[in-house]
Amino acid sequence: MTSRTSSGLPRRTFVVTAAAAAAAAATAGPAVPAAAATAAHRPSGPRTGPVVVRTTAGRIAGQRLDDVTVFRGVPYAAPPVGPLRFASPRPPEPWNGIRDATAFGAPALQTDYLPDSSEDCLYANVWTPSTTGRRPVVVYIHGGGWFLGAGSEPDYDGAKPAVRGDMVVINFNYRLGLLGWGLHEEFTDRRTSSFANWGLQDQAALLRWVQANAAAFGGDPGNITLAGTSAGGSSTWQLSLLPQLRGVIRRAIPISAKHVWNPASSTTPRESREVYALLASRLGTTVAGLRGVSGPELKAAWEELYSGDPSDRPVAGWREYRGPVPDGQWMRGYDHELPTPQIPIMPVYARTEGSFFTGGPGYPYPGPHPTDDAELREAVFMVLRKGSARVGLRDADQAIAFYRKAAVADGLPQDPMSLWSEIWGDGLFRYQIVRLAERHAREGRSPQYLLEFAHPVRAPYSGTPHEATSKFLFGSHALPANAPAYGDGPLERQVSDTLIDLVASFARDGRPVSPHAPVWPEFAPRTPSTLVVGGPDIARVSATFKERQLRYWDRAGWVPRT
Repeated sequence: MTSRTSSGLPRRTFVVTAAAAAAAAATAGPAVPAAAATAAHRPSGPRTGPVVVRTTAGRIAGQRLDDVTVFRGVPYAAPPVGPLRFASPRPPEPWNGIRDATAFGAPALQTDYLPDSSEDCLYANVWTPSTTGRRPVVVYIHGGGWFLGAGSEPDYDGAKPAVRGDMVVINFNYRLGLLGWGLHEEFTDRRTSSFANWGLQDQAALLRWVQANAAAFGGDPGNITLAGTSAGGSSTWQLSLLPQLRGVIRRAIPISAKHVWNPASSTTPRESREVYALLASRLGTTVAGLRGVSGPELKAAWEELYSGDPSDRPVAGWREYRGPVPDGQWMRGYDHELPTPQIPIMPVYARTEGSFFTGGPGYPYPGPHPTDDAELREAVFMVLRKGSARVGLRDADQAIAFYRKAAVADGLPQDPMSLWSEIWGDGLFRYQIVRLAERHAREGRSPQYLLEFAHPVRAPYSGTPHEATSKFLFGSHALPANAPAYGDGPLERQVSDTLIDLVASFARDGRPVSPHAPVWPEFAPRTPSTLVVGGPDIARVSATFKERQLRYWDRAGWVPRT
């Protein structure tokens, strides 16, 4: 049996020598009860070397690196290629011998962002302080607008949170773009009767794999917390609502969730059918025949269909992002239409979500950036068109006037770039995050802790942009590529430690605490109950910041009210 390297080339099953296996076994010890799995029980064995564990599909060899053992490129499902394209994920094929798990699997098929992407992509990565014990497990879903990204990105290296939080950290790849998100009955899987949202199905399969294999990595299969950022935060929320996963996900941490609605980041079932039919026609085949088209050719046709001005496309939906489509099985409705999750949740948002998109680190917006009122009007109009097919310049004028007045009242910047950033971030992200948190506080039946991440980036960037949180959750703010924007001084390291502490303690027993943070109450609207993390004071409890700005979206009729 072969696997794939990060370059997508075949990789033979790796058989560990008897001596290496014996060295790996030397790190083993008696099982540690879950209540006693603390930092005091970290292993004292070799600081480097192979470590072998048995998964449900066979034995794998990871690598011990100082205080953490890492397993990379572990298959959690069969490659979704050939007849399994547009099909529900299947269990991985068992193997004999010991499989090498020291190299990442290929990222899911995508354009340009990550090299060597492939349809053969369903691999997981595991970081653990020890393969013995019963630690809390945190599963992290990467973001990327449902069409980019991978668990192998350096930003999501799980070593620091695994060691500091004494927990098992797992991330993974899932199908992206048109191979992961859409709906058509001609793709109906005879085994499962599913015909939509294959990326969400992959994520559900990963969670079941984690439940079945957590103990092999020193994790507690009964204590799995799901977390994710952006599109991954959206998936975290939606998976937490699924009856199919009841009892698998114990707690959820949706971070900067891009809650889905039509037409901004979803479409209707009817339009999704039209899109696949149109692609089939352009490629000279049937909808079912799209399984036989080469991946790059199929992806190129999809991207051409969704390029350019949203108003010029054959369908109105999926205007900004192409995420999940309500199918009645894997997504029973949009988040604003459904009850909030009935498990403990810790929603997180960044203070200025929009500054990532208007020129923040990692997102080189090509411009032009607005410098006066006329350019601001056009820029805001462009943002509003991401969420609705029926907006005009008058809507842009109203949004700008409201936000400018709110900025004056709150003593916030009123320059065109700042107003543009706030409108973008609030409309597409922060509004629904906060309003759904308020709804859960009124109607939900489980504990909820709301966190605002507010550590500022360095000039020439501004604010606390979307995706800043992941840099501090994983400690990747310190990477050479990130440090100039996010910083790597004593303050940044303490902010990172605090965020990891809060996530780890919440994952352990549902009570988020840190030595650097005050007592954090459950969220209650219009009272000081949001924990703000970042800045010189590290953490503080506060009322919802920029509340008056959110009132614009209550009445705008642009984003669905929750």
